[in-house]
Order: sequence, then structure tokens, then C-alpha cells
Amino acid sequence: MRIGLLTEGGYPYATGESGRWCERLVRGLGQHRFDLYALGRTGTPPPPLPPNARVARTADLGGPDTAPAAGGHRASRRAYGRHERRRFTEAYHRLATGLCAEDDASSFAEGLYALAELARERGGLPGALRSDDAVRALEAACRAPGARRGTAAAGLRDHLAFAEHLERALRPLSLDWYGEDALGAADLCHAAAGGTTALPGLVAKRFFGTPLLVTEYGVPLRAHYLAAAGADRSAPLRALLAALHGRLAGEIYRQAALLTPGNAHARRWQEKCGADRARIRTVHPGMAAERFAEVGEDEESGDPATLVWVGRVEPAKDLIGLLHAFAEIRARQPDARLRIVAVPVREPGGAGYLTYCKGLAAQLFPDEAPGAHAVGENPVTFEELGGPEAPTLEDTYASGALVVMSSLVEGFPASLVEAMFCARATVSTDVGAVVEIIGGTGLVVPPRNPRALADACLALLRDPERRFRLGAAARARALELFTVDQNLAAFRGIYLELLSHAPVRHRAGDGVPFAHPAEAHVPGSWAHKAVTAGTGAPDA
Repeated sequence: MRIGLLTEGGYPYATGESGRWCERLVRGLGQHRFDLYALGRTGTPPPPLPPNARVARTADLGGPDTAPAAGGHRASRRAYGRHERRRFTEAYHRLATGLCAEDDASSFAEGLYALAELARERGGLPGALRSDDAVRALEAACRAPGARRGTAAAGLRDHLAFAEHLERALRPLSLDWYGEDALGAADLCHAAAGGTTALPGLVAKRFFGTPLLVTEYGVPLRAHYLAAAGADRSAPLRALLAALHGRLAGEIYRQAALLTPGNAHARRWQEKCGADRARIRTVHPGMAAERFAEVGEDEESGDPATLVWVGRVEPAKDLIGLLHAFAEIRARQPDARLRIVAVPVREPGGAGYLTYCKGLAAQLFPDEAPGAHAVGENPVTFEELGGPEAPTLEDTYASGALVVMSSLVEGFPASLVEAMFCARATVSTDVGAVVEIIGGTGLVVPPRNPRALADACLALLRDPERRFRLGAAARARALELFTVDQNLAAFRGIYLELLSHAPVRHRAGDGVPFAHPAEAHVPGSWAHKAVTAGTGAPDA
């Protein structure tokens, strides 16, 4: 089977959890051929790929619109004539009407596909999307009867800012990926994320009928709502952007042959955006369990009075609430210690937040020496993963008896699964997919409640037998649900299932599974008729 894999962040060029998942998928399903279509920054040479994979196309959508390049835009600077301008204005007006009207998703889809067809035939779409025609059409749609209340107040500055954002979001429509030598030759398009990443698969389905599979371990629409970058935007601009991302997500969910969210939390978002439950199948992300095997088999290792926190340092993790909870823990169990281990990925504003947390820890827990000739220590330590105190994740989890998570917002927290692989009991806040991951093998408390977090941690610190039982159950659950093998097995079956229902567009005799019905292999004149009439395949 030939898979067109649409990758988020530019795999195989980019790193990160999404890239590692794509790598495991490609190497684990070696019987299939993977054509990689990378959306993202691709400046560095890719690492060696397995023999069943090749880089088919790349595109950097992060910077300003530039001249055409190999694998890039089609005639991105070409000016439209009168007929093309009319086509563009009509298509853009339908798209803008679908964005501004409350209950008119069909107009958005019609406009989107009309723009895709224009870009494929004539090129020049990026420039047109920033033109005066586009701004005037958007203004008319915002002020038309029945428009959303939030968009009606948009001014010229909002229209210009939205036009710039829309041009970036729709750049995949102008790529040279839509041909018989590219996505048109794929048996299946598999998007490793929704939103802009899945847009080429949506267009390939429109042009070629190629089935689209969308895997989401994080929901782009949710990420847009939570993004701090848009806090300074005006209310009408935020309304327009929310409508764009909502409409795009809804159309992708409606057109996908199958959606595979990584957890029930993402699944609920998809259903709210109009996805059909019958076409949603939860596939938990596969994580490497082998590296944690030694720690997991030694569940009684670690300091029985040490709590471990691992993650990105950012306000959403609520380290301030964790420190206040630990102050209560420390008051009731003076020998307790807290290790805060940050992964070396700096979020915007992360350094300032970390500095504030260190200052709060110094204020809440002044260094105290046990005697007149000893050096004082703080019971809270701030470390960085990969440093001398925390060289690996395995060492970090093995150092404590309890892993704690205090987040206010989460998707699918990988640190909880890693702690479960290590047979560590956990205390977590009830956010995102936490309850689905834990499943009764750890304690869950409400977010923004330091007292409840402290009580749960103390309950496990003071009851080693219960802590060991929960840790063993957590490891068994993680090995059953969250390993690479179960993830690969799920997609192996999904690929074959989708192809078995897809129309065949290949020549006879090319060895494609399900290319002919079983009776076509039985000798007889009727078999030949079944092949040519039933599948449209030419003579063998």
C-alpha cells in the first residue's frame, strides 16, 4: 500500500514527539510504502530513512510568501486576469460568508474547494488572498445580514490582519502536491495532525477521491483557543480566527474516512466540531516502554519521602499551586522533599515563570541546617533533565516514591504514562485525558486545589503498601494500553480496512491488495467481465 503521510512540524526534518511517532509508524509498518509530505521548516538534511520511506514533497509555511521553489508554491506571484479575478472573488465571498454566518458551513466548504481548484489551474492564490478584492469581500460578509455579532464590529485593521492569517493557513492549497505523481498516486492520505496539516489530504480527496485518515493526539482548534499569542488581538479578529479554525476542523472531520484521536478528550472535541461517532476510533499513542523496564521491575526503589514532578515549566502546569501544596505536606511530614525536573524545551515566558517559582520556593522553604555545623538545604530542588542531577527520565522517576502532576490544562500527559511504566503511584489533577490514562491506578484531585493535592500526596506517602499496589497496577495498565506495539497493530488493521473500502485506480497486475474481487482469480469468461465492469480496471 502507498501511504501519503502528511506530517506536522516537518518530519523527518523536525524532532519532537510527533516526529518520533511518525518514525515508529514508518519503521513498524515496513510492508507499506510511505511518501512523506513535510509541512514545516526543512533547512537541515533529513536523517537516514528506512527503505520503505522517501521524502516526496516539502514546504516551509512559516515565513512570508516567497518565490516558487522545488516542492513549493505554484506561481505564487502571478497576477489574475478579469475572469480569474471574478472566479476568485466569488469563491472568496462564499468562504467568507461561511465564516461570518452562524449556521452556514456549506458555503465555507464550497469556497474552500473553489479556491483550491483555482490555485491548481491558475496559481497565484497567495497574492490574491492579500488583495483588495479579498478585503472588500471579507468586509461585505462581516456586515451582511445574519453575520455573527462578533465579526460585524471588525474594522479595516482586523480585516487586513485576518487576510494575512488566512493566506498563511491556506498556503497548502498552492502547493504542487496535487498531481498523479504525488498525492494523486497515494492509496491513502494519513495526516499526523488536523488543521493545516490535514488540508492537503482534504484537497486530495476532493481531486482524486483518495481516502483521508486523520490522527490527532492534540486538537489544533483547542490549541488555537489556548494560545497566548492571540491575547492582544481585538475581539472581532479573535471571532474571525476562531470561525476559520472551527470551520476548517469541521470540514476535515466530515470528510475524513476515519478519525483516530489519541484519547477520549480529543474525541469529545472532534464530536463537538461535527465528527460522526461511527467514524471515530480512539488509538492511544504508543510510547517506548523498554527504557523504563528496569525501574518498573524494581517498584520499591526510590526515596519513600520524595515527590517528583517532570514537565515543561509554564503557567499551565501550576507549579505555584504545587509549591503551596508542598508547604502543607512539609508541615505535616517534615522529611518530605520535592524534585522539580524541567524538560529542556523553553516555552515563551518560561524563564520568567521559572524564576518566579524559584523565588516562591525560597520564600516558602527557607534553607535550614539540622545543626550548628551543617549547611542548610531547601527541600525543593529545581533541576533540568539531562543535567548531572537528572541525567535520564528513568533515573528521575526512580529517585522518588510518588509522581505528582498539578496542571491546569493538559491534553495527553506523557509524563503520567512514563511514571506508570516505572510502576510509580501518581497524584494528578483532573484535566485533559488524565482520568482516561490513570483509570483507577492513581489518585486524581480537582485542579487549583492545593489542599486536596496535599492530602492525596500525604495519603500515599504514609501508606507504602497502597502505593506499591497502585504502582504495580499502573504499570500493568500502561503495558496493556500505551505501548508502541498496540499502536502499530491498530494502524496496521486500519490501513487495510480503509483500503478495502476505497475505489481502485491502479492497473491490473500491480500487486495492490484488494485491487480485484476474489472471484476474479477463478478461471472463466465471467471473471474477466467482473474485473472490467466492477472495478474499472483495464485488461491484465
